[in-house]
Amino acid sequence: MFLGTHTPRLDQKGRLFLPAKYRDELSGGVVITKGQERCLYVFPTDEFARLTAALRSAPVTAKAVRDYSRVLFASASDQACDKQGRVTVPPKLREYAGLDRECVVIGANTRLEIWDSRAWSEYEAEQEQEFAQLSEEVLPGVL
Repeated sequence: MFLGTHTPRLDQKGRLFLPAKYRDELSGGVVITKGQERCLYVFPTDEFARLTAALRSAPVTAKAVRDYSRVLFASASDQACDKQGRVTVPPKLREYAGLDRECVVIGANTRLEIWDSRAWSEYEAEQEQEFAQLSEEVLPGVL
């Protein structure tokens, strides 16, 4: 489970330090791909395989499944962390997420997300107010 907010910087070669506390969990490699709200998703390889299996069983006749799968897999890049815990974010993914230098890496349960620092601040400010005012269960019977 990935938790917390971290603020690494993207270097000139497009590399980013992933949080040190997750390096063991990510040592088998990661898959970086486009996420919603113009962030990047970083999945451990085994979690991406689980997601792939779920999409494999979804009906290919459903347009939403085809559209989502095409974008997800076409933009996916498998990466290995170097000895210092850095991962290279491909140029097309950096462009999609608007990543320059200041980044935010957040834990999002089964994945990490990489955000442009300013985009994250705007998203967080907007969503915190809605989060604080939720009057219905998000997951009925659970939360």
